[in-house]
Amino acid sequence: MSRYTGPVCKLCRREGMQLFLKGQRCFSDKCAVQKRNYPPGQHAQRRSKATDYGLRLREKQKLKRIYGNITEKQFRNYFSEAERRQGNTGDVLVQLLERRLDSVVISGGLALSRTHARHLVNHGHFKVNGRRVDIASFQLRPGDVITLRDNDKTRKVVTEALEFNRSQTVPDWISVDRTAPSLTVSSLPTREHFTHPIQLQMIIELCSR
Repeated sequence: MSRYTGPVCKLCRREGMQLFLKGQRCFSDKCAVQKRNYPPGQHAQRRSKATDYGLRLREKQKLKRIYGNITEKQFRNYFSEAERRQGNTGDVLVQLLERRLDSVVISGGLALSRTHARHLVNHGHFKVNGRRVDIASFQLRPGDVITLRDNDKTRKVVTEALEFNRSQTVPDWISVDRTAPSLTVSSLPTREHFTHPIQLQMIIELCSR
């Protein structure tokens, strides 16, 4: 299987930063990075200094893992699309990743974590403009409305997630209707909406070789 399915806290520890793969748990004292701020593995703390290539590779791995540990093929497709479009390649790349359906679901607070958002999408719990969509990488556009499948179980799960994420700050390019509940993409995300300390220029240098 090409997609990692093991403990996600190991990914955060490997990258030496919080990737926020477990939602609100990452903001609590249970965060693995805060408790064990060193890479996993028996000899991990004795690793030698990384090369220039290794540093750039780590930045790319961080970005891939933040957005649900997407595959290398998917990432290459995103990068190729970002290069073809007008504008800064790094900004366009982040915009494409932010516009994924599972990314919007977690940003809007309709799921407990990135994995939970992917699970809900893949099982068809959401509709986009009235049509059921079960593809986590589905690209959303301004004006798209995300609603729930007409199912009591779906409504219960999403309502509980909204309540759990009540303290979460929703980006201003997404409008949330908590009574429906539903999400509306009001505009395109920008580079300012990407708050993770990732050096996008290093990723561009690596992938442009």
